Amino acid sequence: MEITIGVRDIAREITLEVEGEADDIVANVTDVLAKSAKGDAAAVLDLTDEKGNRTIVPAAALGYVQIGANEPRRVGFGTL
Repeated sequence: MEITIGVRDIAREITLEVEGEADDIVANVTDVLAKSAKGDAAAVLDLTDEKGNRTIVPAAALGYVQIGANEPRRVGFGTL
């Protein structure tokens, strides 16, 4: 599924293709934001994409997190 992360004070977005369920990602983001709200300055959103690359964003820098639909990728040019 595709995840887009908006970072405060930066015009570009971070876009990742990650495996897993949307509910797990939402729970992870919610947990990180709750830790940040309690004053944990070390709270970070840590995601690993399908290729194994890790992206770590400090919770205080998160502007938004958009989670795309979990659809399989289409292959080929024909229509069914």
